[in-house]
Amino acid sequence: MVAVAVEKPHVLALQDIDVAEPGAGEILMRVERGGICGSDMHILHGSNPFAVYPRIIGHEFAGVIEALGRDAGDLAVGDHVVVDPVVACGQCYPCRVGRPNVCANLEVFGVHRHGGFRDRLTVPAANVVKVAKALPLAIAALSEPFSIAANVLARTGCGPEDTVLIYGAGTVGLTVLQVAKLKGARCIVADIDTARLERAQAFGADRVLRSGTESVREAVAGENEGLGPTVVIDGAGVPALLLEAAAVASPAGRIGLLGFSGEPSPVVQRDIVRKELALFGSRLNRRLLPEVVGWLETGRLKPAAMITQTFPAAEARAAFDLLENSPSSAIKVQLTFDA
Repeated sequence: MVAVAVEKPHVLALQDIDVAEPGAGEILMRVERGGICGSDMHILHGSNPFAVYPRIIGHEFAGVIEALGRDAGDLAVGDHVVVDPVVACGQCYPCRVGRPNVCANLEVFGVHRHGGFRDRLTVPAANVVKVAKALPLAIAALSEPFSIAANVLARTGCGPEDTVLIYGAGTVGLTVLQVAKLKGARCIVADIDTARLERAQAFGADRVLRSGTESVREAVAGENEGLGPTVVIDGAGVPALLLEAAAVASPAGRIGLLGFSGEPSPVVQRDIVRKELALFGSRLNRRLLPEVVGWLETGRLKPAAMITQTFPAAEARAAFDLLENSPSSAIKVQLTFDA
């Protein structure tokens, strides 16, 4: 079986590994599609603080069930499935209050344990979500990145009454945009890259701002009857943006952060207190894949255009090189795995 692994920082390799049989409460799946995420790039670069090497990467993947262990629930051989990469203990305080995505003993496929960039793997049945066979597995594999957007918008709250400012029109920003539009919000996207802003418009942005040439703060001042955006999402993961986010947000506004930078963020306490802003961190997803799959199956989300390039798994190095050397040419790059 072929697997795509980071053997050590900056060393990506194909490995030939054995396939384990599913144990109790597990299924064996044949992977057909896997999406490359920014966190996979961080693992390759040695900048993900949670990864242990060598590591088979990949946490966005979809495929078909080939075998079942006992006690695998209502799953069946032949089912098309996606995998929630969040493995939680179910016992700690976060798990007890419904926040398994920040479990004290959290493990994530492709980070803390070997991931889905391989022909076949066993996964806990509890992490498996069935998808309709009519839904292409390439689209199903987008469920996990959309669950990130669903989580931050659930944390901050988002509805038809909201004006959402999204910093960044990369993959994260575009998924947040599409989920916010699904929820009926007015959406403004800011980015320094014109091509990315054009993509944001194609995915439904009501307004785009080129932050390198115009002041976002001034541009959004008239939104929401002059109060500013009600929800601000940092989809770029830039620590310095928090200061501006607090300045532009409406009174009673909410700010969502998704970045993992270790750098400090400047902030003025006065802005947060004066406007009683709420600041939310958001990590992974809180068992939201079934909801996202439903959006995809019913066509409420139509993200096919996000898949810009596809490579055979054997050419994974070329896929990573593309993302490294020409990031503006890609949104979501996927790998295909042959049986």
